[in-house]
Amino acid sequence: MDSPEDMFYLKQFVKKHPDNRMGWYLLGKQYMLAGKEGKANYCFIQAGEVYDAFEHESHPLSENQLQLLKQWEKQQNKKKLTRRTMLLAGSLLLLAMLIPANGTVHNEQAQQPITSTQADVPQVGVVYVPKKELYPIGHAWNNMMSAGTELPLLTIAAKLEEDTGWRKWTGKTKLLMSVERGMNREALQVSMLDRETCSCEPADASAIADKYKQWSKQQETHWTLASAIYHYERRNKKWPEKLDDLIRPYPNNVLAGEREGMREMFAGVVKKLKYSQALKNGLADPDDLESMDQQQSDRDILKTKSATLIVGTNGMLDKQWSQPLEIVVDKATYSLAVVQGNIIVRSFKVGLGGDETPEGSFYISEKVKNPNGRDDGIFGSRGMTLSNTLYAIHGTDDPRSIGKDESLGCVRMKKDDVEELFDIVPLGTVVKIKNGTLPSSAQPSAERFKLEPRQNETNPVKTYKWLS
Repeated sequence: MDSPEDMFYLKQFVKKHPDNRMGWYLLGKQYMLAGKEGKANYCFIQAGEVYDAFEHESHPLSENQLQLLKQWEKQQNKKKLTRRTMLLAGSLLLLAMLIPANGTVHNEQAQQPITSTQADVPQVGVVYVPKKELYPIGHAWNNMMSAGTELPLLTIAAKLEEDTGWRKWTGKTKLLMSVERGMNREALQVSMLDRETCSCEPADASAIADKYKQWSKQQETHWTLASAIYHYERRNKKWPEKLDDLIRPYPNNVLAGEREGMREMFAGVVKKLKYSQALKNGLADPDDLESMDQQQSDRDILKTKSATLIVGTNGMLDKQWSQPLEIVVDKATYSLAVVQGNIIVRSFKVGLGGDETPEGSFYISEKVKNPNGRDDGIFGSRGMTLSNTLYAIHGTDDPRSIGKDESLGCVRMKKDDVEELFDIVPLGTVVKIKNGTLPSSAQPSAERFKLEPRQNETNPVKTYKWLS
């Protein structure tokens, strides 16, 4: 951290959290780099044992100098108190001029906005710092401070691997910093986790890495669930009332099954999706997350059909993550990716049909297991029809054709890959077929995304004749 931007972020942080010693230490280092030794020493004094731990010695200021610094601080606090008192007096005088004699304040708004009670604070959240960001710690602090009272109990700052404008969810992720706060929501414990970022001896990141892995798995569950709820509402013009509404037999199998944590997430995700629609229609106050169900009917909420997903039920702080999952097929690289915004969540190698594979935008209109009654036929164990056409994404009994143009237009996938894709994307998912957009290297996850089936998703009464 060696920039004015970082210094600004840290100054704002220690104002908000004056008892955080790590914040004072980092600000002191910034002042030293800027040649402001007096201010640096003041910050180091506030840092206390954190300075001793990182510098391996006590601060050299004499007791006399320390007393002078404390007197200076006392004078500064006295000036601040005087300014605040004058400001308060002026505000009270203005308020007295505005309040009528009967003691009430006139409100010209006939309809009050929906009020809010604070949502439960998430246990873990993550801030992703873009690769191009020159001041990663300052960027992370700025995002965390903007969360205000909703800052999770543990926040992790990280960088995803990037390639040609895409961020790779399953690539090499670098953990930069962790910030833990106590239950009183004031004291913060900061740990620097990356040597290059902090120019220091980093803390042991193994415990944070385990929590990040757990959080990542929950986030994948959240993406799939939120996408399924989104598409269910678009398909049925109403919200699902329970998770089982999404997990139904063919042809209404929006989700292919259930995963741990989905039932616990369901109510919160539906509520936030409803809230986002109401917010777009001007029916909700921006601070509200709780009282919508009591004050607005589903008919009012559904005036807008295209909800914007609020991804963050489990602590996501990246505000750009606001779209449902999509599929992108790249004919140039023989790749298929599940994407969320500019993040590649999963990527696979596929077989195509050259010019026979159409470019354009489609959607998954049908999902079926064991097409034509078998899992080892020409369509493999899974099939997903594109926009009610004869094109589909499906398995194959000819795995050597993966990476080649040997189909009649469909997208062929290996067995394990198509089964994971079938589980991770819901019915209704948008599929975009392009030429030259994805990285050339596919990166399957070490741990497959898998749903436990709950219903029959086969269709024995139909003979499929996709353009295999």
